[in-house]
Amino acid sequence: MTDISDFLSNTVKPLRTTDTVADAQDLFAEYPFSHFPVLEEGVYIGCAIAEDTELMDIETTMADLRYNFERFFVRDTTIWLDVLEVFAKNETNLLPVLNAENTYLGYYEITDIITMFHQTPFLKEEGGILVVEKGITDYSMSEVAQIVESNNGRLLGFFISQADIQKVQITLKISLGGLSEIIQTFRRYNYDIISEHQEDAYLNTLKDRSDYLDKYLNI
Repeated sequence: MTDISDFLSNTVKPLRTTDTVADAQDLFAEYPFSHFPVLEEGVYIGCAIAEDTELMDIETTMADLRYNFERFFVRDTTIWLDVLEVFAKNETNLLPVLNAENTYLGYYEITDIITMFHQTPFLKEEGGILVVEKGITDYSMSEVAQIVESNNGRLLGFFISQADIQKVQITLKISLGGLSEIIQTFRRYNYDIISEHQEDAYLNTLKDRSDYLDKYLNI
């Protein structure tokens, strides 16, 4: 799998506090970014918001808008799943990247991170999808893995896909082994079987939705 740092971009230079709203409008007109980083004397101070710049006087400087900036970012050491979470939480299609010394390094675009998701075995390799459910205090990830592997299955990935104060649902993708034997073992360990997709229907839906997200972002 490609390292996330390979997607670090500096194609478009960050805005500066001395730039005007007109400069920002030109940037957002040319590139479909929802946000873009602003630097003050080389230091990252936040992201200008595309929608905000549409409403401002074109002579206003970025320095005058600094209190409207959103200040999210990720480190160059942040793993891609955590990067994806920051994208989602901030409803952005661009993330500034800083190092441990808070030096601005560049940015990630959401479509590049989705590309990484496409390359994971969870999506790329063939296998069966299984969703199981158990009490929030009763389940164990090590137990889930042991159940699959004791039936000669190979886990391509699994994660908590839904949870509340009582129950937790775990989505697994399994390659090799007999899915029916794995299901029966889960039942013996008091897991409820929520759904099973032996023909990759769930996987295809996930791919379709991810492809739709690519088109929706239009990047």
